[in-house]
Amino acid sequence: MDTLIYVLLGLTSVIGLAFIVERALALRWSKVVPPEITGALSACETREDAEKLRRVCTQKPSPLGRLLMLASERLDWPKEENVDALQTAARHEIVRLERGLVVLEIIVGIAPLLGLVGTIIGMMTLFDNIGAEGLNDATRLAHGIGLILKTTLIGLLIAIPALVSWSYFSKKVEVLAVEMEALCDDFVRRQYSDKKD
Repeated sequence: MDTLIYVLLGLTSVIGLAFIVERALALRWSKVVPPEITGALSACETREDAEKLRRVCTQKPSPLGRLLMLASERLDWPKEENVDALQTAARHEIVRLERGLVVLEIIVGIAPLLGLVGTIIGMMTLFDNIGAEGLNDATRLAHGIGLILKTTLIGLLIAIPALVSWSYFSKKVEVLAVEMEALCDDFVRRQYSDKKD
């Protein structure tokens, strides 16, 4: 039974590490808000410039690029309808950016609990042995308690980095969302500035 707990803790650790690395790569600023797109966006003043922006967005696939493509393809729509469609698409992009964060959140909760389960199982085994053999060897008892506490420690050592990563990535998604919203809003405002809202 102890081995099962160690296997589960090891599996939890590997899954947590995999999601931390994957989110670290996926949430790089240059991958979500590429500088090439922001550069093209700053030069985008007219409807003709929107075509150049679309080409850059096609060359650099990203959440910001997908949103700007959507907005630029619907410039013949009324502004309110384009903004509504853009907001809906932005919510989908945020959900994509948050993908995997729920796994880290679950690991934060489950790893210490698995460690605690290992501790309880170990204590039950130790006390069964003491009941059968008595308290003849204090060294053996101390060694058993040391082994028991290892599972709790391992659980915490898995949960702490997962918690730090989850908090960091959640905040990063929030910052990226605000930046994308500001850039898209600026694009829409400039494209509709020559028309009545």
